[in-house]
Amino acid sequence: MMVRLPFSKRTPREFSIQPLTTGTGKALAALHREDFIRPWTDGEFEQLLSQESVFGFAGLETGKGNAGPVGFALARMAAGEAEILTIAVARSHRREGLGWQLMHAVLRELHSARAEALFLEVDETNQAAIALYKRLGFHQVGKRPRYYQNEDGSRTGALVMRRDLR
Repeated sequence: MMVRLPFSKRTPREFSIQPLTTGTGKALAALHREDFIRPWTDGEFEQLLSQESVFGFAGLETGKGNAGPVGFALARMAAGEAEILTIAVARSHRREGLGWQLMHAVLRELHSARAEALFLEVDETNQAAIALYKRLGFHQVGKRPRYYQNEDGSRTGALVMRRDLR
């Protein structure tokens, strides 16, 4: 006798994208710790968010009340150019489009500010992020050899990528 097991179809999660504000440093630092060997502290996030040129967006899972962000993107703009300072999505919420939504929020903000270009750096081994950035229209303009340090002490390069906004 063959038993059929029902496949559980995961309901896609929905996210609300909100501007980052001061006072969120602790939640951002917790997310940052998931992926970075030298994560930024809540004080570092608060200091950045207090700067006029720095802005960002948090991704909140809808229907979760006062739960903290499950992703964020932090950027800085100066003299018509901008850079992604850091972006993180909780491991439990990856591959659901949140990174795309966060980057689009940054891009919308930069378009409204009439910025000319957006730069970012990404670990050359992070194929998922590189694919996302390419789909968003970024192209490689440089490389920083041995830029990132891994847990085992080895080092990998950073790809410098750019997207023109005009």
